[in-house]
Amino acid sequence: MPSHLTSEDAFAVKDCGLIAIATGQEAQNLRELRDRVATIHPGCIYYHFWGGMLRPSFDEPEYQNDFAAWAWRSLHDASLAERLAIIDPGQYREIDGLRQELLDVIEERLAESELVVWAHPGQRFKFIRSQILVFDTGTRINAPSEMAEQISLMSRGSIFYHFIDARRRTDSGRSDFTEWLAAFDDEVCTDLIRRINAIDPWFTTLTALRQELASVFGRIPAGGGAG
Repeated sequence: MPSHLTSEDAFAVKDCGLIAIATGQEAQNLRELRDRVATIHPGCIYYHFWGGMLRPSFDEPEYQNDFAAWAWRSLHDASLAERLAIIDPGQYREIDGLRQELLDVIEERLAESELVVWAHPGQRFKFIRSQILVFDTGTRINAPSEMAEQISLMSRGSIFYHFIDARRRTDSGRSDFTEWLAAFDDEVCTDLIRRINAIDPWFTTLTALRQELASVFGRIPAGGGAG
């Protein structure tokens, strides 16, 4: 550990889970979806874009977010589903920006046809609000050279918290990994930061993301990386 860092500067591995909270709000057609999206709690937008990654059943679904999946499965609108699916929530620091892009896509589709397709009563879009539950695993990482092995042992919840949720929490909008590496005045760490910042977490799974991060940290040469 560099001399200017202390044990308090070690990387504290956290884990997390998303608590799903029913809002009671539903949509049965695209107009209703638009109206609900415009006013729904930001936690709902977050959950329906990111929450699927933490669900046990999540395994590279055809559509990455719940809105796109509903458009395909319940409205049978392939064109809308494809447009919703390419929205990248990672491009937005604030939920309001993501909400607006979602609304723009829906409005565009509504303007294309006067026909309003209704989902079957049992296939309404049910808005769920998320609340993140975070806990400390007790694991501490003192140097970048230790990270490759430790990342391989991290849960999917830890990867989600430190790589995805961190972008919402940190002032820089970056992952906890890059925030921590910035404290090391080291060329190897600078290269790691560049490589980590280039990773797109959206069109992947947490398992694949963990492997990609482990691969990046695995590039640290023996005795390198401020270790």
